[in-house]
Amino acid sequence: MKKILSLALVFMMSLLGCKGQTPSERPQCQDDAFDNAVEKWLSFSVPVKGVEELSQENLTNYLILDAREKEEYKTSHIEGAQHIGYNQFNIENLNHVDKEQPIVVYCSIGYRSEKIGEKLQKAGFKNVFNLYGSIFEWANQGQPLVDSNGQPTKNIHTYNKKWSKWMLNETYKKVW
Repeated sequence: MKKILSLALVFMMSLLGCKGQTPSERPQCQDDAFDNAVEKWLSFSVPVKGVEELSQENLTNYLILDAREKEEYKTSHIEGAQHIGYNQFNIENLNHVDKEQPIVVYCSIGYRSEKIGEKLQKAGFKNVFNLYGSIFEWANQGQPLVDSNGQPTKNIHTYNKKWSKWMLNETYKKVW
């Protein structure tokens, strides 16, 4: 009986995900196939925030962190985002940040940003979110991007040809 109760508890916790987000409460990408791909890549170890929700909020309320590599960031990024990278990520670069500061991390689809979010949580940051669908969904929903000079751009680094299929907004130029 104890074994059954333990298994039931584990199952229920997996359904709830982080901070009580059930699968039906999670944001979704506009395209079902892309949404399925994102969901398969994520473990939901970091609470997710949807593009629609984030875009309606005051972005200055968040520290926006870009977990892509420098070349991706230089091509385009969400305005105000700080580059932190993935391969060379160093938590010490965030020593000046208050542990209570709300943080949103993004990458291309959300996998790398989730891993960086886990590191932030482990370091004691309390309000860390992963942008669901990340910069691809941000652009797919027509949200603005800026280049390395802070100028609006329609270029988006899609990591490589394989991943570029998820950049569905045809007004953006795919770069890899």
